[in-house]
Amino acid sequence: MKNPTVVALGNLELSPANQDWLPPTSFEKSNPKPTICELPTIRTDEQHLMVDFKNYYGYRLGRDQSCKSLHYAYEALSLAISDRIIDHWKKTYNAYKEQDCKRVSYLSMEFLMGRTLSNTMINLGITDVVLKAMYKLGLDLEELLEAEHDAGLGNGGLGRLATCFIDSCATLRLPVTGYGLRYEYGMFSQLIINGEQVEAPDRWLRDGNIWETERFEYRQIIKFGGRTKYFTDDQGVTRISWIDTHDVLAVPYDTPVPGFRNGVVNTLRLWKAVANEEFDFKEFNGRDYAEIVVEKNMAENITMVLYPNDASENGKELRLKQQYLFASATLQDVIATWIGRHGNDFSEFTAKNCFQLNDSHPSIAVAELMRLLIDIHGLSWDDAWNITQNTVAYTNHTLLPEALECWSVNLFKQLLPRLLEIIFEINARFLVEVSRRWPGDTERLTRMSLIKEGTDQQVRMAYLAIVGSYSVNGVAKLHTALLQKGLFRDFYEMWPEKFNNKTNGVTPRRWIASCNPGLADLITATIGDGWLTHLDRLKNLAPYADDSDFRQRWWQIKRHAKQCLIDYQKQQHDIELSLDALFDVQVKRIHEYKRQLLNVLHVIHLYDRIKRGDTENWTNRNVFIGGKAAPGYIIAKKTIKLINNVADVINNDPDVGDRLKLIFLSNYQVSAMEIICPGTDLSEQISTAGKEASGTGNMKFMMNGAVTIGTLDGANIEIRDEVGPENFFLFGMTVDQIEAYRQHYDPVALINQDPDLSRVFDLLEGGHFNRFEPGIFDDLIASLKNKQDIWMSIADFRSYVDTQKRVEAAFKDTEHWIRMSILNTAHSGKFSTDRTITEYNQDIWKLIPINLSDS
Repeated sequence: MKNPTVVALGNLELSPANQDWLPPTSFEKSNPKPTICELPTIRTDEQHLMVDFKNYYGYRLGRDQSCKSLHYAYEALSLAISDRIIDHWKKTYNAYKEQDCKRVSYLSMEFLMGRTLSNTMINLGITDVVLKAMYKLGLDLEELLEAEHDAGLGNGGLGRLATCFIDSCATLRLPVTGYGLRYEYGMFSQLIINGEQVEAPDRWLRDGNIWETERFEYRQIIKFGGRTKYFTDDQGVTRISWIDTHDVLAVPYDTPVPGFRNGVVNTLRLWKAVANEEFDFKEFNGRDYAEIVVEKNMAENITMVLYPNDASENGKELRLKQQYLFASATLQDVIATWIGRHGNDFSEFTAKNCFQLNDSHPSIAVAELMRLLIDIHGLSWDDAWNITQNTVAYTNHTLLPEALECWSVNLFKQLLPRLLEIIFEINARFLVEVSRRWPGDTERLTRMSLIKEGTDQQVRMAYLAIVGSYSVNGVAKLHTALLQKGLFRDFYEMWPEKFNNKTNGVTPRRWIASCNPGLADLITATIGDGWLTHLDRLKNLAPYADDSDFRQRWWQIKRHAKQCLIDYQKQQHDIELSLDALFDVQVKRIHEYKRQLLNVLHVIHLYDRIKRGDTENWTNRNVFIGGKAAPGYIIAKKTIKLINNVADVINNDPDVGDRLKLIFLSNYQVSAMEIICPGTDLSEQISTAGKEASGTGNMKFMMNGAVTIGTLDGANIEIRDEVGPENFFLFGMTVDQIEAYRQHYDPVALINQDPDLSRVFDLLEGGHFNRFEPGIFDDLIASLKNKQDIWMSIADFRSYVDTQKRVEAAFKDTEHWIRMSILNTAHSGKFSTDRTITEYNQDIWKLIPINLSDS
């Protein structure tokens, strides 16, 4: 909302009638207005919000008319709104404590939170109040929201899923605490220079983070290095101590996680590594002071950067340190809380606790929990193992064997000697169990061992998580089935009762209500607001797909969202885009299995058609591709270069015009997706069947009325089941077809047999897109033509192109397309994380929703 009567003051727009919100002048200081001097209050109405905003801006932040940064206005508003959370946060904590309820600790190395302010306003139900209050002050709420930095705490889907999960846990009133790491530098900022990805630091904390609270009093000591020492305790029992270690402090920072309009505020606790403040004086007296200080402060590097590149030994060491610090601090925190309430009696610990591991990154928690229970708290091995196996649950997120983490035994021995001893003991006892089940099956023993033998022995972390947990779940029906039949088949045969499926979801509060308020308002006006917490009620929209007036309103909202996407891309590109074109979008991490290359091959094919004059019944198309490549992933970075080079040729060719545009959206992140997904017509979910565990971008697009083109992979299968095959564009081979075809796959023969594909490769190999950079794409081309290419893009090309023709024909029939769009939203209810978390709770966690009125 823009105020037409405002005047500019720096970057702030202030209504002339309302400049009294600024800090008082010298005259006003001697004659203060009562409202300026009032203490902040937790009442949530326009007047009190305005008063608190003024106080924070003028006094806490010390700003006045000379300030030209919107950031301080954003901070003042955030502080005012955070005041409205604190009381509920304390009440929620006290309720959990007084009711002594079972709790879940959700361990995730990533929490890709994006921006917090807008989501908090949605969940508190005060967006309209805040909008009006800011308007009265002459401020544009939308501009204030844009001033917030995305929280750089994740790489992609895994971290975004974790954030949606903890949102739903609070909304469902479940006692769940999220645990992760507070990275100083998040996933890098992506710059595109000469078409290539260049990584720049993402110091998302450069202006601080008003949403977090440091809790130094709950710090934990984390051990590294050293050695183990055996001794006999007072009862004559042999014990082990871990001594001569280099210690680091893990300091927690807490962020409130409000539920949707229910008064519940859960906690996300993130650990920061800091130097141990206690010096060893003997060491100190024998060495240089400055040298010791530098060494001690090297500890802070542990949480300095999200997921350091592990291509080097230093990178591997740092990543293992991250995982251990995070797991150890979390477990120590939970156990300290337990002992504070129950003493050293762990008999009910299993009944009151669950540790949910989000992928294999936190799986070292299995060994660390054993260490804490045995070495620190004196439990026997059997009692500790019983607790561990009945409190740890593991979620797997990958079907790629190379993505299952393994750590060198030598590295473990150097950094975590006591943990390695425990892992060896777990493995020895486990292999005895396997031998009893399958006597003499040495091949199975080798396959199932937690230690992968070879010149450099490796610890298989996913196997450790399976052996040490009571629940193992996949994240889509196909994914879980493939885990059981393939990756974890031996373990499934041993413990079928452990395995279950929990199809992923996303939170509709963020991914419809917050990012697409126009659509949310239309849905609410049509079927009521209950859908925000019961997304299955969106099915009540289905009959309106046949209502011409409703379709018209729906399409106007979609066109507005498309215009917002056009405006967003103009920040990066000087390209005019047609609003009437098909907005064809693929945004996700750049990886071979996600097959951005297949998308580019199709774009080149369309370009070739235009140049040949094959444009009868043409459908104009704007293709958007976005995503980051891991810094060390050369093929992925070359793919970005190819996308940009192809875009440069197409977008500057006068023969092409509005028929086709290709846009690479750089620095893709959560706040970008909040603009992209509402404006998307066609959602590209084109991974090789059997490679994508689930996907969540596909769900966000579906909720916002995009129609999917995709393979039978991940959650695409369930999306198609929900919306119906007539409202989903299916192409490509199935998992079984791929396996059968792989033995005689010959991509060169397929290229030669397909004239369209041949022309595409003629353009690629002829250097049409790299005239002044000869040979730069040779590796990419060779990978596509390789018979061993496991992603098999060439095999699916013809099916993909033919299906895209069906897309074009469908988009030309606007009324039919709008109907498909409505039905996609209407049938997206299954993909709410409220449903996912309800299933986690029913089948795995067994929590009782908290009742704040009981406290």
